Amino acid sequence: MPMRTRFRGITVREGVLLPGPAGWGEWSPFLEYDAVVAEPWLRAAEEAAAGDWPDAVRDRVPVNVTVPAVGPEQAHAIVLRGGCRTAKVKVAEPGQSLADDQARLEAVRDAIGPGGRVRIDVNGGWDVDTAVASIGVLDRAAGGLEYVEQPCASVEELAAVRRAVGVPVAADESIRRAADPYRVRDLEAADVAVLKVQPLGGVRACLRIAEDIGLPVVVSSALETSVGIAAGVALAAALPELPYACGLATVQLLERDVVTDPLLPVDGALPVRVPTVDESLVAADPERVAHWEARLAEVRVVRQDRGR
Repeated sequence: MPMRTRFRGITVREGVLLPGPAGWGEWSPFLEYDAVVAEPWLRAAEEAAAGDWPDAVRDRVPVNVTVPAVGPEQAHAIVLRGGCRTAKVKVAEPGQSLADDQARLEAVRDAIGPGGRVRIDVNGGWDVDTAVASIGVLDRAAGGLEYVEQPCASVEELAAVRRAVGVPVAADESIRRAADPYRVRDLEAADVAVLKVQPLGGVRACLRIAEDIGLPVVVSSALETSVGIAAGVALAAALPELPYACGLATVQLLERDVVTDPLLPVDGALPVRVPTVDESLVAADPERVAHWEARLAEVRVVRQDRGR
């Protein structure tokens, strides 16, 4: 799927739809991920295809609009779509300056208005000193930040930043990429936990982590089609409490989808439902099919080695 804007360093999103007794699951680990990292993503897809999701406690999930590292005018236009009252803004993009981030945040605040919420996502791009200095600048530019997501790469750095700034800190990569996601809790490194269904092995796995960590949760996407987003919505719908808007309004970052009824925000929220796959929209050239079949075989070898 071509991306509308370069995001997370990519311009094309790839993945696989897996059929099951209850419908479809999406398996879309990023291309650089090896078989060990990609295995939990497959568990999530299989869970979805089996229909093994917990009951929902809400029928709508509030979402944020995601603003890539674009110029101020484009950022302003993106925020106005979909009626979201929360914006997540990418900052610390390689090749861009703090002044670029300031201008983007000022445009976002202008678009969302004084009552909207603005959060930033750093993707671990700063060291501690840079984070402490930059967060203060960007907090002022945004007219107040709701939180800063993953300002530094390591859990220890997150804890140091959290002690040094007044803006709440959210942990994303420190949970989903870590061998021990509970170190975020043990080191008191974050105020908010960002959970993504595919990387963490499914909706039920995420619910267990949320309960164990004991932090407020924001459910976020891994740049999926509506099939994968439905799993994130299922998680958000099943959480006992949902104090923050979720980062699940990312289908519009893709030029097209694989369903007849895409999961797009209306009045700042997504409905809790399973979209219908249109198989005529699912296609790839033989070379890419072979690539993904080989990846799937590698993951299955990993499972055999682990005795699963």
